[in-house]
Amino acid sequence: MAVATAPKPAPKGKLKLKPLGSRVVVKALDREEQTKTGIYLPDTAKEKPQEGKVLAVGPGDRHPDTGERIPVELKEGDRILFQKYAGTEFKLDDEELLILSEKDVLAQVEN
Repeated sequence: MAVATAPKPAPKGKLKLKPLGSRVVVKALDREEQTKTGIYLPDTAKEKPQEGKVLAVGPGDRHPDTGERIPVELKEGDRILFQKYAGTEFKLDDEELLILSEKDVLAQVEN
């Protein structure tokens, strides 16, 4: 007799999402709520964030001739700048995330 078991929950802090190809999952970092001169910005006046932290990275695309994987240059934990209206926004466990193609990433932010 087979017994059904519930799937194991993902470890705390571990993302339950694996992007495909050269895509990356990003958590957008919030913009400043106050200008340098001290003026507070309402949500409607804020620009869309363009900076984020990479949470998951796909295995990379395949080379069209050889079929070998071309690895993604980013890794989990990288801070990046991405195009303003790029990617697809979605919610996972009440957290707003973004899936981007590697080509939509403009730069890595170095500490």
